[in-house]
Amino acid sequence: MKILVLGSGAREHAIILALRAEEAEHEIFAAPGNAGIAQHAQLVALDANDPAAVTSFANENHIDLVVIGPEAPLVAGVADAVRERGIPVFGPGKAAAQLEGSKAFAKRIMDAAGVPTGRAVRAASRAEVEAAFDELGAPHVVKADGLAAGKGVIVTDDRAAALAHAEAYLPLGPVLVEEFLAGPEVSLFFLSDGDHVVPLSPAQDYKRLLDGDEGPNTGGMGAYSPLPWLSERFGGEAEFVDLVTREIAEPVIRQLDAEGTPFIGLLYAGLILTDAGVKVIEFNARFGDPETQVVLPRLIDPLSELLLAAASGHLEDRPQPAFAEAVAVTVVLASEGYPAAPVTGRPLTGLHAAEAVEGVHLAHAATAETDGGLVATGGRVLNVVGLGTTFTEARDRVYRAVAEIGLEGGQHRTDIADRVIEG
Repeated sequence: MKILVLGSGAREHAIILALRAEEAEHEIFAAPGNAGIAQHAQLVALDANDPAAVTSFANENHIDLVVIGPEAPLVAGVADAVRERGIPVFGPGKAAAQLEGSKAFAKRIMDAAGVPTGRAVRAASRAEVEAAFDELGAPHVVKADGLAAGKGVIVTDDRAAALAHAEAYLPLGPVLVEEFLAGPEVSLFFLSDGDHVVPLSPAQDYKRLLDGDEGPNTGGMGAYSPLPWLSERFGGEAEFVDLVTREIAEPVIRQLDAEGTPFIGLLYAGLILTDAGVKVIEFNARFGDPETQVVLPRLIDPLSELLLAAASGHLEDRPQPAFAEAVAVTVVLASEGYPAAPVTGRPLTGLHAAEAVEGVHLAHAATAETDGGLVATGGRVLNVVGLGTTFTEARDRVYRAVAEIGLEGGQHRTDIADRVIEG
């Protein structure tokens, strides 16, 4: 197939690596891509958020499938424009993408679908935020209603810090003050063709910048898959996935379809396992980052066939995707100053040595090739991904590879997957 992947991060690199791992010889384009993606796809100087530009390129180049990686093109309506030209596109239309684009919209859909989630208060002023704090109590959870690149959320006992966070986003529109939910978090992806859903394998990511889940929220500093500890509570990963599919994913997809906004693409369910049961923290309308980097390397079925089946409305014809028993762990290398003010333009070294570690590959998040070599161009720079037969093996491989990489001021967590190994 001729496939166009929109995006420039490690998630898109992971998608392209999975496509390249297939036996089929796909012709893959990426817009705009990055230095790592350039090794596996033809980069296109194209504004991924411009519906007309993307549609024209896909039409003129006879693209068989468009895969939208990040959230911004979805909210901009790129999928709608491509779909109107009869080109299969993996990604929801603008209306359905509000499931991620607006936290308030997502809460309304969940309420209508009977999906368990925490209580939330929509607040449009400082006074309303403070009233919500009084009603829901501490710890305080404040979320920007719109897109915020994974950094629009604060969870804190510090009322002043929570209020300052709310005031930073109030000029852009209302915020949501939510009930604090306690328990381990799980990310679970679902492919959807608008009528049917097909689950992938669960993963757990690490949002806080520092070891021990300290520091500010980020877009994600690491992840692992599978989740063996689900067996303790649900009898196994398969039982957990069946539960979430039945009680969360399918009702949401049915509700969106009933409202005339069918969801075609990737439904990301951010879940928390509370004492009262599984509840939804948030939905995203695309593959998660960095969870994609540990889920797709374990996928046995051809990714292209799954994405095309969803984009074409034929998921019911597909069997449940199979996953290898291998363990995948990823650690994110970030620039100095991330997430508040990342320092960019610094050189990267040791990448070949890192990739020489058995079972390791790199997914580039923000890199560019210059005359002087590879440089970091953003906050999260690289994902180091390690595969192994056990968590100990996969984790050891990852950190051996991380130690080979040089980036002045670079930062990473040292405790990814520790809790799984420790039991």
